[in-house]
Amino acid sequence: MAAAQSNEEAMGFIGVGIMGLGMAENLLKNGRKLVVWNRTAAACAPLLSSYPELCTRVETAAEVVSACSVTWSMLSTLEASDAVFPSVLGAMGPGKSIVDCATFTPERMQEIDAAVTAKGGRFLEAPVSGSKGPAAAGQLIFLCGGDKELFAEVLPELGHMGKASFNFGSTGAGTRMKLVVNMTMGSMMATLGEGAALAEASGLSGGQLMEVLELGVMSSPLIKLKGPNLVKRKYPTQFPLKHAQKVCTIMCDACSCSPCSHLWSRNTSITSMPHFPTFANPSPQRRLVSLCLALAMD
Repeated sequence: MAAAQSNEEAMGFIGVGIMGLGMAENLLKNGRKLVVWNRTAAACAPLLSSYPELCTRVETAAEVVSACSVTWSMLSTLEASDAVFPSVLGAMGPGKSIVDCATFTPERMQEIDAAVTAKGGRFLEAPVSGSKGPAAAGQLIFLCGGDKELFAEVLPELGHMGKASFNFGSTGAGTRMKLVVNMTMGSMMATLGEGAALAEASGLSGGQLMEVLELGVMSSPLIKLKGPNLVKRKYPTQFPLKHAQKVCTIMCDACSCSPCSHLWSRNTSITSMPHFPTFANPSPQRRLVSLCLALAMD
């Protein structure tokens, strides 16, 4: 087993966007030196200005991997991964490790694992449960799979960025857990939104609805965090809709290959599904919300 890194040795961080920025900052707050890279260089500026002695920006993802034995990656989409990973792989070799915190497909994580290990490196998938706020507060939940020794070595850093870390075994298992968690969260959020809309249409107070929900068995952090925004009609971006749709699409693909495949296929009309709430002019947001709800209820 390789020795855990000391704070004197820099770690790499690729992707400091909505999620990665808060994650990287929590590592820096705890004295960890970082070598960072982002496709949009300006995104690195807050880290460089706040931690000039600890943070260094380089010009390519390959330079990050070349400079560090352990590199974290938090890219937003499969397309971003496709664009960046060849550069990462080109710098891989013995003594190099990648911890990928993005949400892709289980198959994509397994492909990355195979490519990294073929070059003599190590790989750990570590998708997170949590959005922008928890990332900034160091309250993420890491859902890991892959190299067990690497998982043990980076536990201190996982602790700086999150409140809990799980290892579900082989690569792909962590991502499957993330999809299940997001499906559950999406259906809960859909139900909360429909409940708020029904209360408003019924002439009831949205604020009082949230108060009643918080006092009952349905009380949850989701209601406490999202309820007030629904009432005020304020929607600051914590988890962009396009990324929610990405997860939903991956989830549907996973369903088509699972025992619950009868629930969904790409040729199924959403509005033909039982329990699907119908609307006169559904927005893309409402269609996505309703898809999550229909999948959860069918």
